[in-house]
Amino acid sequence: MATSHGPDPGGPTPRVALVHDWLTGMRGGEKVLEVLCELYPAAEIFTLLHLPGSVSATIERHRIHVSFVQRLPGAARHYRSYLPLFPAAVERFDLSGFDLVISTSHCVAKSAVKAPGAHHFCYCLTPMRYAWDQFDAYFGPDRVGRLPSAALRVVMGGLARWDRATAGRPDRYVAISQYVARRIRRYYNREAEVVYPPVDTVFYQPVQVAPDDYCLVVSALVPYKRVDLAIDACRLAGIPLRIVGQGPERARLERLAGPEVKFLGGLTDEEIRVLYQRAAAVLLPGEEDFGIVPLEAQACGRPVVALGRGGALETVVDGMTGLLVEASTPAAFADALARVRQATFDPAAIRRHAERFSRERFAAEIRAAIAETAAAPAGAARW
Repeated sequence: MATSHGPDPGGPTPRVALVHDWLTGMRGGEKVLEVLCELYPAAEIFTLLHLPGSVSATIERHRIHVSFVQRLPGAARHYRSYLPLFPAAVERFDLSGFDLVISTSHCVAKSAVKAPGAHHFCYCLTPMRYAWDQFDAYFGPDRVGRLPSAALRVVMGGLARWDRATAGRPDRYVAISQYVARRIRRYYNREAEVVYPPVDTVFYQPVQVAPDDYCLVVSALVPYKRVDLAIDACRLAGIPLRIVGQGPERARLERLAGPEVKFLGGLTDEEIRVLYQRAAAVLLPGEEDFGIVPLEAQACGRPVVALGRGGALETVVDGMTGLLVEASTPAAFADALARVRQATFDPAAIRRHAERFSRERFAAEIRAAIAETAAAPAGAARW
């Protein structure tokens, strides 16, 4: 081990391991990892599964270690089916040569086992939703059937107990939002300060053109995102909807949708930026832990209509950068859409709000928090 006291300009350079749940696309967690890769260019990445070419070149150029999940049948498309094996997979990572472990975790990464004398800093995207408070959204009887749901409830109960039992492994938790910090306190009995995730406010910029008459959803197509609610709301409001994203819910959502809904699949960041810039409004119908999409849209000067719960309360200013909707119903969202179409929003004010969440701000804050953690006595869970 190089040192147990973290980064020191006058001492040895610590070896850094970045532990991430899986690398299958560039979502919010991967954009956090990308900044960490820039801050620690010599770091090695440990992940359950890596689909080459699915993440940015900044991430891909690092040395990437994968778990045994990578070799399981059909893992590239159906890796979530192996969820009960994830605890064993993350605990088998050999981190013995690393002084500093930085985990970016929404599933099991926070439970990686560091070497004695090393430090573990966890940037927690959320405690795993399906094992704690959103089981029915993923595995309820109406989703998977009565008997499979009952069996999975037993499996998820065991996973939740393991998740709580390993909550002491990081020396420090930093959360992506106050909402997630409260979840960490509830499920892990640990305190966490907040460093908001990065938004690329240089890339996402407004354009001086009138918006088109469509709403936009950019989302993984999974149950808790409530894309079905957006479809029903836009039908009631009589406004076309465009949906960017892929996931296991796509076939079901396509059956719900009418001709006014376009499923665009996975698009490049450049293509998504154009859609943001031209949208009448961007929708966030689900309860999010934070939500990068609303801020990318606001960086483009476009208003957001979001459910007034979770992370949206920290990213959307009601009446200034969009509207917060109290009820999780199609009628409530349709009413908000009607009000957005009639209202006048100031794109410059919307953008100024988004600039508070820039990549540069995130890099500075997270680097300072990691350095403070690495300078503490090894093994001291001070936070």
